[in-house]
Amino acid sequence: MVILGRLCLAAVLGGAIGLERELHGRAAGLRTHMVVCLGAALIMLTAEHLYQHYGARNAVDPGRVAAHVVSGIGFLGAGAILRFRASIRGLTTAAGIWVAAGIGLAAGSGFYVGALGATALVLAALILLTRWEWARVQRSRFKSLTIHASGPVELLSGVRSALNQFGAEIQNFEVERKNGQVLLQLAVRFVGARQDDSLTEAVMKVSGVSRVVWGDDI
Repeated sequence: MVILGRLCLAAVLGGAIGLERELHGRAAGLRTHMVVCLGAALIMLTAEHLYQHYGARNAVDPGRVAAHVVSGIGFLGAGAILRFRASIRGLTTAAGIWVAAGIGLAAGSGFYVGALGATALVLAALILLTRWEWARVQRSRFKSLTIHASGPVELLSGVRSALNQFGAEIQNFEVERKNGQVLLQLAVRFVGARQDDSLTEAVMKVSGVSRVVWGDDI
């Protein structure tokens, strides 16, 4: 019963974190976090079982098994990180997967205070701090902007000036040049009301710009 209780606790705690990610439309959501946390708890329970039965004779160390889980989960977390044009997505989800494994190890070892406390703090960071960040930056938003142009790469300065007129700032950018054409991929931060139409006209007036494409919110 103790073993089943630890496994159930790990599934519930991992699912709580995964549900928050699911509600935000992330690919690694409820099921992924629940399975990761449950698997980590099972591995920890297995390590303790091996230690109780063979530890004295074969020097089985549960800590070493846990360490391999922590390092191995990094490969799964890396799969949640995606590059989208000039931005990176999935870092928070990858961190959530990693901490879910840690919570699973804690639950599997019977360290209930650590498992419950960590889950509460993670949910607070994902939910409460997110709301605080949005309240702090008010209506700040990020969008991707792709600009097709011809001419020198220095036209980026003209684009930056056009964006600044509307309170938009370039947070990140990439420049690609092919056959005399310049492709600018920008991550743009807006503060206050958006003025995409007027801003697009201002960017189109920059010498050499032939096409402006707005992407979804980053």
